[in-house]
Amino acid sequence: MQLKHILAGFCLVAAGTTGAMAEDLGPTLTKIKQTGTITLGYRDSSIPFSYLDGNQKPIGFALDICYHIVDAVKAKLNMPNLKVNLVPVTSATRIPLVANGTVDIACGSATNNEAREKQVSFTQTYYLTANRVVSKKSSNIHSIEDLKGKTVVSTSGTTNIQQLAEANKSKGMGMNILAAKDHSESFLMVETGRAVGFAMDDILLAGLVANSKNPQDYVVTPDAFNKAEPYGAIMPKDDPQFKAVADKATTALYTSPEMEKLWAKWFTSPIPPNNVNLNVPMNDAMKKAFAHPTTSPNVADY
Repeated sequence: MQLKHILAGFCLVAAGTTGAMAEDLGPTLTKIKQTGTITLGYRDSSIPFSYLDGNQKPIGFALDICYHIVDAVKAKLNMPNLKVNLVPVTSATRIPLVANGTVDIACGSATNNEAREKQVSFTQTYYLTANRVVSKKSSNIHSIEDLKGKTVVSTSGTTNIQQLAEANKSKGMGMNILAAKDHSESFLMVETGRAVGFAMDDILLAGLVANSKNPQDYVVTPDAFNKAEPYGAIMPKDDPQFKAVADKATTALYTSPEMEKLWAKWFTSPIPPNNVNLNVPMNDAMKKAFAHPTTSPNVADY
């Protein structure tokens, strides 16, 4: 009887030790391990970050970065055959889909700010952009002030449309603000004359103009609604284990020579589907952001 008690106690201790040694992967990595799948959200027209090529395949700068994170997850979980599931998201759906666990990482052109960080988390910054307006040259829009009393569109669910509304109210501009479902629809409204201007991140406007039928017909305002803000991929909030894997992967990428090659691939070389070169060289702010990776939403940190 005494021996049975000793053996039972030994088993309990052994079980407890095994449990203590088991690593806590957190909710997202645990789900990925159990399902054998990691789900990436992509955009259809956020050139060059996340968009569809001529064959309707999701590609882009942000997706390439996300695939580096996927490789890190494969290594972390020892799952080389981990399946990657690609799900389309919009400006309006990307945060809710990450927050409810449908999407593990939303890879695109998402501004990281304090309001959004109350709902989700972000990868380390991979771009800095400001909110400007594109219009047809024939509309004679040379600055944001020229938009007074005009019809202006922006994409639903973005910080851009919020900034547009705030400027409209604070400056008494009397603009008629329209909300479109995505960037393609917003640009189309300018193209067809239903709106005079489209307020959006300058790099996205550059991509839309470069891939339009008549790029020479458009102009982007030199002044902006805001200081340059950081982009990052959207991740679940309160999941330090998953974020640690992502941060380690992006730090390794950003601080390596491969980052310059990745930048050149998407910003200073011809890109699909029309082989247009955006001609956006890496500036000093981005060089600093890559040399010292951060997830800070504070524009002053850049």
